[in-house]
Amino acid sequence: MRTEKEALSITSTAQATDAKFIALVSSFAVIEGSPDINDRQQEGATAVIDLAGEFEKFADSASPENIAKVLGRLSDIQVRDFALGSHNAASFENYWGMWRYLLQVAPVGYVAPVACLFASLAYECGDIPLAYRALDRATLDQPAYSLTILLRRVFGSGWPAAAFAAMRTELHPKVSSGIFD
Repeated sequence: MRTEKEALSITSTAQATDAKFIALVSSFAVIEGSPDINDRQQEGATAVIDLAGEFEKFADSASPENIAKVLGRLSDIQVRDFALGSHNAASFENYWGMWRYLLQVAPVGYVAPVACLFASLAYECGDIPLAYRALDRATLDQPAYSLTILLRRVFGSGWPAAAFAAMRTELHPKVSSGIFD
């Protein structure tokens, strides 16, 4: 289980309110129904994997442009769902740090997707209170965000974390195929 200090560290940092950073994140937002949406989804999914590799080497010193690209592209449900299944046991800690950092720097309007991603990791490692705190951040950002509502139901049902992880792993190839095929 994570420490209380780590739990508190999911609060926003000053970068989340930096006007230049907000503009950069917004420039990568995916517009639903745009004619090049599949290209944007592919860029988003690729950006998640690229940022994870960069984050593994440089942690929170990763490129602000790559961070902004991932936050912006997570506005697309397919990219978010791809990101949900993009980690495994070997990369769990790296994704934990990456999603936590992105949750701290996400501007208003871009918090919910990354908060849900972080909440799913917290749930999988058994830190239910932290998972709910992350969902609370998502709800504050976007009260009707569908994944937040779904995760609250899953977490509240007592569904075993291992079953949740298995479902997430099973869905990932289907989401990947929808984006890249």
